[in-house]
Amino acid sequence: MSLQRSDFRFFHRLRVRWAEVDMQKIVFNAHYLMYFDTAIADYWRALVLPYQATMDSLAGDLYVVKATVEFHASAEVDDQIEVAMKCARIGTSSMVFTGAIFRGEQHLISGEIVYVFADPATQTSRPVPPVLRETIMGYEAGEAMVTLKRGGWDALGTHAQRIRTEVFVQEQRIPQELEWDAADATALHAVAYNRLGEAVATGRLLPHGPGVVKIGRMAVNRVLRGGQVGRQVLHALMDAAAERGEREVMLHAQRSAEGFYRRLGFEQRGEPFEEAGITHVEMFTRL
Repeated sequence: MSLQRSDFRFFHRLRVRWAEVDMQKIVFNAHYLMYFDTAIADYWRALVLPYQATMDSLAGDLYVVKATVEFHASAEVDDQIEVAMKCARIGTSSMVFTGAIFRGEQHLISGEIVYVFADPATQTSRPVPPVLRETIMGYEAGEAMVTLKRGGWDALGTHAQRIRTEVFVQEQRIPQELEWDAADATALHAVAYNRLGEAVATGRLLPHGPGVVKIGRMAVNRVLRGGQVGRQVLHALMDAAAERGEREVMLHAQRSAEGFYRRLGFEQRGEPFEEAGITHVEMFTRL
């Protein structure tokens, strides 16, 4: 099966590790299935679907019934390779994924994985839910996976509160009395929704001084971090600031998120400081 990079929308990049090569100093054949499986997990992030929560809400799960690998050339240790995946077909209860592994433009490996959507309790097949079918086919057609809404706390507060509770209170163990404040009532909030209508990320915008606004309470579903959804929420808030005629956006970034903001054009200002028991740094960008 000869495949081209242009056949795919989705790519997962990785570097071959020493532990993955065999005595012939090429990737051990079984690891290619692991590469495809790793890419499939990232494919779900591209769909903006937290896998386990999505399957729970759809009352089903996906089971592999067939996996094949075709070898054209070998990958070696330290190669930077890209694992491409696409959903080639969805039947009544099955999904067929086609995969390819590239080193640059060179097509190394082809693969095909067949899943069946089934009842987790009995493992008997069930029809693929229409919303899942439409989401996957929409992604392959180049459609957006996220709907962004901006508004006040009265309209978006329920969903924003749920995400922030999961991220800040439960995951980061920030005391609830520090998380909730009166500023929520006057802030502009942004919430991102996936194709199932589930809220997956949020942030808020507040005035901070003449021509300056502050973005805060940026929270993204843990499983979806590293994708594009956080970037989309940030841009929605920055667009709102630009529409108001503001000249600068600033924020207090947790040190673990500093790289994310830096890649989007923010610069550090001042020395690190502690906020809610977590080290932060002030960052800003001009509009």
